[in-house]
Order: sequence, then C-alpha cells, then structure tokens
Amino acid sequence: MKISKILKTSLATGLVFLPQLASAADRTEGCGGATFKSGTYTMEHGGLTRTYRVHVPGGYDGKTAAPLITLFHGWGGNEDEFLSDSTVGLEADQRGYIVVAPRGLGSGDPDHANNSWSFSGSTTGIDGDSKEICDLETTRDYSYESCAGIKKNTCSWTQCQADDVDFAVALIENLKSNLCVDEDRIFASGGSNGGMYTWELGQNSKSAPLFRAIAPIIGLPHRGYLAGPGKDVDLPVLLITGMLDNVVPPGAWDDDSYTTTSNGSDRYYYTGATAIIRVWAEAHGCDASGAATRVEVGYKQADCRTFCTSDAGLPRVLDCRVRMGHTYDLSWSWKLILDFFDTH
Repeated sequence: MKISKILKTSLATGLVFLPQLASAADRTEGCGGATFKSGTYTMEHGGLTRTYRVHVPGGYDGKTAAPLITLFHGWGGNEDEFLSDSTVGLEADQRGYIVVAPRGLGSGDPDHANNSWSFSGSTTGIDGDSKEICDLETTRDYSYESCAGIKKNTCSWTQCQADDVDFAVALIENLKSNLCVDEDRIFASGGSNGGMYTWELGQNSKSAPLFRAIAPIIGLPHRGYLAGPGKDVDLPVLLITGMLDNVVPPGAWDDDSYTTTSNGSDRYYYTGATAIIRVWAEAHGCDASGAATRVEVGYKQADCRTFCTSDAGLPRVLDCRVRMGHTYDLSWSWKLILDFFDTH
C-alpha cells in the first residue's frame, strides 16, 4: 500500500489525512498465505450458509497489511448494494482499503422476506424503555416467521435466524485468515437498517473491541437504546443523516427527543441523532452539556457538528446532517467516511 495512493488532502479545510501503516505485530494470519481476490464468497456459520462480497484494492499484494471496512446494506438489500457504486470501489482502491459487504438474512427459509440485520429492539419490538418500538395501531406488521417465539408485538421487523453480532465477529476472523488485514484498523459502516446494525456493533461488548471506528448512514438505534461504546477505549463515530428523511429522521439540532417515522402509515420510534451523539461524546471525555459546535469537513452538502471541540482534525464524535431524504448519496458521503477512517 503506497502512501501516495491514499494521501488525502481537503482543500477546504487544509486537513491532511495520512494512513497509519501496520506493524508486523498487527498483521493477520492471511499475510503471505492463502488470500482472497475480489469476488463473492460463502462461509458456514451457526448452521447457515452466509454470503459476502470482497473488494480487494488495486495494488494489494497479500503481504502488506491493509485496513478493512465491513459494510452493511439496508433492509431488503444485499452484498452488491454498496459495492455496485463506482465511488465506493474507486475510493477504496485509491486509499488502499479492503471492503467486505455481507448479505443479511430473510430472503430464504423460513422467512421469505427482506434481507435484514437484527439489532436491539428490532426482533422483539420492545424499545429501551420497555415500550413498543412502533405505534401498534398504524404500523404494518412486518414480522418474520423466524421471530415467532421472540417477538413481543407486531412492531418486530427483522430476522431472528441468527445472532448477527456473532456473525460479524466470525466474519472478521474468517477474513483475517484469508486476507492481510491491519487488525488495528478494522471499521464498520452501513446504511439504513445496516446503519442501525452498525450502532449495535459499536455498542455491543462482544463486537466493539474489533473496531477502530464506525460510521452509520441514515440509521439510528430504536428509542431508548442510548448505550455508549462497548469498549473502554476510544471508538470514534461519524453519523450521517438526512434532514428530509421521513423514514429515520434525525430530529432537530440540540433536541434530545426521540423521532418518529412518518412515511405512509408506519410509525417507528428512533433515538434522535443529538441524544446518541451526546452520549458518545461524553464517553470520549468531551463536554456535551451545551450545544454542538459546527465543524468544516470539506463537503458543502454537510452541516457537521461536534461536542469534541478540542480534537485535532476530524473530531472523534461527529454528527453530519444533510438536506436529503432516506438516501446514501455516496458520491460525497463515502469520501467523508473514508476521510474519517483515514484520520482515526
């Protein structure tokens, strides 16, 4: 991985992002041994065959440890959702990132429903305050057959075939055996349902220690699930949401209230962006008692703010909102995500 390929300079901010090269001790079993190429693979886990797509950057030689991004699709998506976007592959190539995009469960037996990722409250239908995660009177029943013995109401809306956190841990171990990965620079990102699951990976003590930073896109935890990082050391987070999003609205700036889906008749309840960012900022030792401060990140689309004002470069906890709906807009958002990962 050549520094010249992944040096990133933002003309708007003057920030320079330099990669952190792995030491010999950080390198994984896959260095110099059997190695994957770009393509689609399967692995057995929990009695199920799981599918994932790997993107290996140009110039990858299987001997020099490269950073890894795990990338999780939205509800009903698959392993091609992100990697079919040319910006994702091009930027990963230029900066030397391995990207893996697994497929969620649901489209096969017994569910025959949308592929999905399960996270706190999504399978039971119960929020962090022991209430329903949706308005039972107006929200359609999206329950999966696999959740028949787990759901507490008709708000349940993701699969119950497997423990998705356990799968993510196993997937990373599988990748470390077959690719030359920098163990200190493993990241997680995802969109919509995948973004919600990304929060889960950062909050869960079983998975959080594996990741250096996370970046959920248009995804927030359900109401009341306001846990901070699932490890004692820094776990930087970049949150990107759409101010016009009526599926997973972030809420108003500096408003700690929960938010509500308003597309059609569905009414799901989510933790507001300010509330979860405030908790994570406090976990990183930042003063979150007042209003968040604007930060210039080099992308005119994004209004980005932070409580971690003493951080150099891109803050460890960064809340970016854009005048867009429930969409990824990867032409710029993916670049900002990689800027964030480059920094941290």
